[in-house]
Amino acid sequence: MKTVLTYGTFDLLHKGHIKLLERAASFGDQLIVGLSTDEFNINQKGKRAYTKYEDRKFMLEAIKYVDLVIPETNWNQKIDDIQKYNVDIFVMGDDWRGQFDDLEQYVNVIYLERTDGISTTQIKHDLSE
Repeated sequence: MKTVLTYGTFDLLHKGHIKLLERAASFGDQLIVGLSTDEFNINQKGKRAYTKYEDRKFMLEAIKYVDLVIPETNWNQKIDDIQKYNVDIFVMGDDWRGQFDDLEQYVNVIYLERTDGISTTQIKHDLSE
């Protein structure tokens, strides 16, 4: 069984998120999503999610492509998660290209193209106008 792992905040869940999860899931038999906690977003990423962690987790768990949602609490947990869950493939959006190449010694790292015309940043910008 091949296990795929991805991470993200998945705030203001949209079509681009779903397409990323669908494509990530296609690389294996099980998709695990590391979901950034509210504390991690505020204290380490320097941003606040519009939707609380528990609600984002609930929505991700309802998506047919997602098998397991785990909390992402810090930048350095990826290797531990890869080993704990016997991950074969690590997937991120291509806006992170090159940032996780060091994980290649543990897993196959794949960067997926973002969905054109949609992003949480753009949604937040549009809402603030």
